[in-house]
Amino acid sequence: MSLDPAYLEYPRRRRGMDHDLYPWSNIAERPPIAWPGGKRVAVVIVISCEFFPLTPVDAPFRAPGHMQTAFPDYRHFTARDYGSRLGVPRLVEALAAVGAHAGFAMNSRWAERFPDLARAIVAAGHEVIAHSTDMNGTIATGLPEDDERALIADSLDGLHAVTGRRPTGWLSIARSQSWNTPRLLAAAGLGYCLDWVNDELPYRMTTPAGSIVNLPLNHELSDRQVIATCQQSADSYAEQLRDAYLWLDGEVDQRDGWNGGGRMLPIHLTPYISALPYRIDAIAALLHWLAAQPGAWFARPDAVVAAARV
Repeated sequence: MSLDPAYLEYPRRRRGMDHDLYPWSNIAERPPIAWPGGKRVAVVIVISCEFFPLTPVDAPFRAPGHMQTAFPDYRHFTARDYGSRLGVPRLVEALAAVGAHAGFAMNSRWAERFPDLARAIVAAGHEVIAHSTDMNGTIATGLPEDDERALIADSLDGLHAVTGRRPTGWLSIARSQSWNTPRLLAAAGLGYCLDWVNDELPYRMTTPAGSIVNLPLNHELSDRQVIATCQQSADSYAEQLRDAYLWLDGEVDQRDGWNGGGRMLPIHLTPYISALPYRIDAIAALLHWLAAQPGAWFARPDAVVAAARV
C-alpha cells in the first residue's frame, strides 16, 4: 500500500522551520552587528533565581531540578534554598568584583520570598528577567491559553510589585513554550525572550500581537548542562567558556562565508550549582579572565537587544 501523497502536504511548510514567526536565515545572510565602543563579543550572563515548591506539579511537565523523592523531599528543597541563602550573594559579589552587570531571571514567588535580595540585585544595576511564577509554572502546548496568559501576567505583576521594575525580558522554565507563547509575550508588552537556542545573535519574531526579539540563551553553555548533567568540573566548565569566547572573537573579522561583526557569548548560571565553595573560585576566575579581554563587553540582556537593532 503506497503512502497517500496528501500525507506529505503541510500548509505551514516554511524554509528552515515550519512557522511564519520569522524568515529563516543563517548568519552569513544578515548585516553584521556592531557593539558599542567597538567591542567584539557581548558576554551575557543570566543567573536563575528560582523557588521550587515542596510539592511539584507534573502538568504540563515537572521542571528540571525539581523535587525527586517522596514528599517531603527536604534534601532537594534545602539544596535549592542554599542557592538563595548563599549562592546568589556570592555570584552578586563575583560580578561586582569585575564591574559586570547581568540579568537575573526571577520567579515572582522567589522575589516575594526574598524581597531584600531582589531589591539589592536591582540596586546593584542588574536586570530583572521574568521567569514565570515559581518552578511549578511551566508552559507547553496543552496549557489553556487563558492559564498561560494569567501566568505571564502574574509573573510580571509580582516582580514589578517587589522590585519596582517591570521586566522587558522573559525566560520560560526549561525554555519551553507553547504555540501561543511568542504572541502572548508580545501582547504582555515584553520586548524579548531567551527561549529559542537556534542562533548566537538576537533576531526578531513577528506575531499577531506585535513583534518580540529572541536572544538565544544556549543551554549547552549552562552550568546545569555541563556541571550537573554532564558531570564535568567547574574548572572544565570555565575552560569551555574561555574556548568559546576565543572562537567567537576569532569570527569577528571573518568575511569568507561567515559574516563578521559582533558576536555573543551567553553564560547561564544556577546559584545552587556554581556558587558552591569548591566551584565559585573557577567562576570568579573566569569572570576576571573575561574582564581582561579587550574585546569583551559585559552586557545585560536588555542592552544587547537594544544594541543589536534587529
